[in-house]
Amino acid sequence: MLFIIPEIVQKIIRFGVVGFSGFVIDFGLTYLLKEKAKWHKYFASGLAFSIAATSNYFLNRIWTFESHNAHILEEYTKFITVSVIGLVISLVVLYILHGYQERHFYASKLMAVGVVMFWNFIANYFFTFHS
Repeated sequence: MLFIIPEIVQKIIRFGVVGFSGFVIDFGLTYLLKEKAKWHKYFASGLAFSIAATSNYFLNRIWTFESHNAHILEEYTKFITVSVIGLVISLVVLYILHGYQERHFYASKLMAVGVVMFWNFIANYFFTFHS
């Protein structure tokens, strides 16, 4: 029996794979810039986030959503806007769970990642890469 994965599930899986690659880029660059190059932690983190988000945009454009939109700058701007909103959502969830409810930091961070992944996928599916 041949099992066919619905297109939306394929997109969610691909989005998760791309997101993981962004995580590796973000944390890897932050570590290299902060610990090895001795840059300020917030500058290193901000630059790493920007590079990871840009990488995620191109990977999602080509592989996840297979976009052929000729207005790349507009699409990129939408993607970055969604990503920055996701970052704010992540910080709010982290503050509520860890800062206010005093839950374990990394458990709170993991929950924030889940919320933001859901937000980012839905927003990019319907707003950034809609056909």
